[in-house]
Formats: sequence, structure tokens, C-alpha cells
Amino acid sequence: MRRRAIAILPLAAFFVFTIFPTLRAQGQPVEVKAHWDQVVRVSKTSPSIMLGSGPGVWRGSPAHDPIFQSIKDLGADDVRYAGGGYVFPHYGVAELAPPTATTTSWDFSYLDPVMEDTMNALQGHPMVLNFTTIPAWMFKQTEPVHYPEDPTKVCWECSRGKELRDPTYGEVADYYSRVVSWYVKGGFTDELGKWHASGHHYKIDYWEVFNEPDLEHGLTPETYTKLYDAVVEAIHKVSPNTKFVGISDSYAGGHPDFFMYFLNPRHHKPGIPLDMISYHFYAVPGTDESPEIQPITYFYQADRFLEIVGYIEAIRKEFTPKTGTMINEMGTMLPEDWAQAKPDYVFKPIRPSYWNLSAATFAYVYAGLATRGIDAVNESGVPSGPGMWPSIAMHNWDTGQPNARFWALKLIHDNFRPGDKIVNSESSSGTVMTQGYVTASGERKILIVNKRDNEISLKLTGARGGKLEVVDLTTASNPPASCKIEGQSIKLGGLAVAVVTLPK
Repeated sequence: MRRRAIAILPLAAFFVFTIFPTLRAQGQPVEVKAHWDQVVRVSKTSPSIMLGSGPGVWRGSPAHDPIFQSIKDLGADDVRYAGGGYVFPHYGVAELAPPTATTTSWDFSYLDPVMEDTMNALQGHPMVLNFTTIPAWMFKQTEPVHYPEDPTKVCWECSRGKELRDPTYGEVADYYSRVVSWYVKGGFTDELGKWHASGHHYKIDYWEVFNEPDLEHGLTPETYTKLYDAVVEAIHKVSPNTKFVGISDSYAGGHPDFFMYFLNPRHHKPGIPLDMISYHFYAVPGTDESPEIQPITYFYQADRFLEIVGYIEAIRKEFTPKTGTMINEMGTMLPEDWAQAKPDYVFKPIRPSYWNLSAATFAYVYAGLATRGIDAVNESGVPSGPGMWPSIAMHNWDTGQPNARFWALKLIHDNFRPGDKIVNSESSSGTVMTQGYVTASGERKILIVNKRDNEISLKLTGARGGKLEVVDLTTASNPPASCKIEGQSIKLGGLAVAVVTLPK
């Protein structure tokens, strides 16, 4: 009985001081301190964004111009463009039907406009390109997949199939080499020997091999690795300077076998590069969780994910230490999104504070990934809306106006980049995350995240004035607010993502 009582006391303290921060220290300010002389590592993490192909980025959409303008203004490196794929197959699959003895179905008329607008918005910044979906006809099917005639209609079943009809994987590899040749070499020669001219001569920095193959086709690590090798070998012949991203796993915590198998060079053909791996993270609450409870869930799941990252990093360093890592889909979701493929799906409006909670979660995970040496963190995603994962949206799906999720990303991108020194930092409250950086130009900055939706007071230990930029419940869908700091004290609104810049 005594041992049980001793075990319960720390748990009770946890609930008092962490779950209910307003009871802590009776309103005493949270102390935030950065040890500027204690460098943890030099950051190599690019804060970036994931872009897909959906109604918001199609030409003629009211959201089109604002979305692409915001991407241009962001100016991020390593933007991931994942083509429409099985959701909108006309916008992601260039050959919807198999070739016959006399015809082929190659058609880039829907793919090209979004690709062109993306390249124009990126203005030469490095990018990751991924036309995610293998044409369905390349899989053995009990009955053919019927693509919707209307290209604006979603197709939730267009990624059917688990076994490829060509066991050599050459059919898939040839398809992707032609897609890359279309964008890199001005065109390609099809299966019947006919040349298709595109006029494109883009630079593809990274090609990511498929998206979440563990979900889309349930591929085993062995099958995926063989497909990766075949596709990489074929693409290298037409674009020898392109680097490659592998795995793109949907649920890193559930598939350690994928990483252990794929990262072992013995499982690849000689000469196949393992430049980068990628995997994804979305925090999702339970269906019965209230808005008051959800912040606890999101940050708890974020902590668990960061633990998983540490485990995967250990695997990577053991097998291929020169391989980099991208977390190129990262965000939060609401459980209602899982019902969007059902015929009776009805969109439920999303409360405004959710966008700030999601923004704070991203900032928190970004800081954790930067300290772990991850190469890129892409917030997801653009575009999204009712019927297409609305809770991961970064823009208003009707107007294209950025929401708090985008503004938090831009705040981080504008202040923290690869080459910054990450220093040891501390906070006197578990509900406030703080991380100090010394930028390449010598500025001292602190990233602060308020993990709860109540206003807090902070004491910046050792500070003497400075500048505060913040995204919180009061800024809503507006750009970050900014003000001067007098002395050491500041207040932050609920679910704030803040950057403090201290004088040199």
C-alpha cells in the first residue's frame, strides 16, 4: 500500500502542474532561459511545405493565385510536390490506360499546369518531386479500375492492386523514366516508338519514389526496395543529377521493418543511391475528445513521434550514415477526416482555435526534429478542403487566404534556417517549450511554444529588451504580430508560436 501511494504522488503532481498550468505557482511567470555558450548542434533543418494537386491549385480556382503567391513569398527550399495521384488521377497519372498495338494514352494536359505553376512559384529553390501513383492497370486486377470521366471527381479506389503484372518491375520503371524525361529532357519516346514533345527542361533536385506505399498498395519492404531500385536506375539514365528519396512511410512507429530492410545496402543493387529517406507524422485525437483535451493529446503524440525519430535515426546511422532524412508530411488531423470517403460524409465546420493548436504542434515538432538533425520538415498540406482532408489545410479553401498554420511556418522559416547554432535551453513549465538559436548572422533568437490555450506570462532570464513576433489565438488568420520587448517580461496568448529576437 505504501509503495502504491508513493507511485501515485508524482502522477498527481503531473496532473496539477502540467494538465492544469493555471494552478501552477499561483500565477508566477514561466522562466525561459537559453544558454548561449552551450551549443547542442548546428542545424541543418529546412522548414518547408508540402504541396499536392487539388481544386485549390487548379487554374480558375479563386484560391489559385493567393496560394501560389504565398508559396512564392515563403521562399522555402525542399518543397515537396506530390502530384494528384489516386485522389484525382487525371492530375497525377500520365497514362491512364495500357498501351495497345496501335495506341497509347499519354496525356499531360492536367499534370502540366499545376507543375508549371509550382515551378514558377519556387523560382529555382530546390524541390522534391513525386508523381505518387503507379497506374492502376499495371497491377493484377479482378476487374478494371474505372477512372472517373470528370477529372474533378475524387477516386478513392484508384489505388487498388497489390501484385504488379510485370514481375521484373520494368513496366513501372519505364513509365517513371518517361514522366521524368517529359519534364527534364523536353519529351520522351513512347512504347510504340513515337516521340512526345513537351518543351520542358526543368531541374529535378529530388525524386521521391512513391507515396506511402505501405498504404496505397500494401507493399512489403522487399517489394518496395526492388521497385525503388528499378525506378531509380531508370530515372538516372534520363536525369543523372537527380537525387532520390525513399520509403515515404505513413506510420513510422508501426513499420520498423521497412527502415531496417531498406536502409541495409545489401538489399539494393550495386550503385543504387540512398540519398534520403522520408516518413510522415500526423497527430490525431480520439473521436470523443473535447477541444480542451486535444492539446494534451497532440503534444503527447508529438513527444512519442520524436522518440520514434530517435530510434529510426539510430537505424539509419548504423546502416547508411550518409543518408539524409525528410519528414515531408507533418501536421495534425481531426478524426472526422477519416469519414470523407463515405457516401454519407458531411463536412463539419472546424473551430478557429484548431488552426492555432495545429500551428503550435508543428512548431513544437520542428524544434524537436532540428535538434535531432533532420534535413527537412514539410508542413502538410496545400491544398485541402471539405472532402479532401480539410483539417490539414494551410489556406482557406474558398479564398486561398493563409491560416495560422501557414503563418507559423513562415515565422519559423523567416527566423530559423540551416546553419543556425542550436543552444541548450530551458523552461520552468512543461507547458512552455523554448529553444534558443544563434543565427548565421550572429543574432540570438528564442522559439517559444505555448502548449495550452490560456494566456501566460514569461520571464526571459538574462534578456534586456528585444523584439517579439507571434502567431496566436488573437492573430487568427493574419500575419504574425510584432512588438518591442521592454525588459524581461512578455505575455503570450493561448497556443502561441513566438520568436524572440534579442539585441546583439
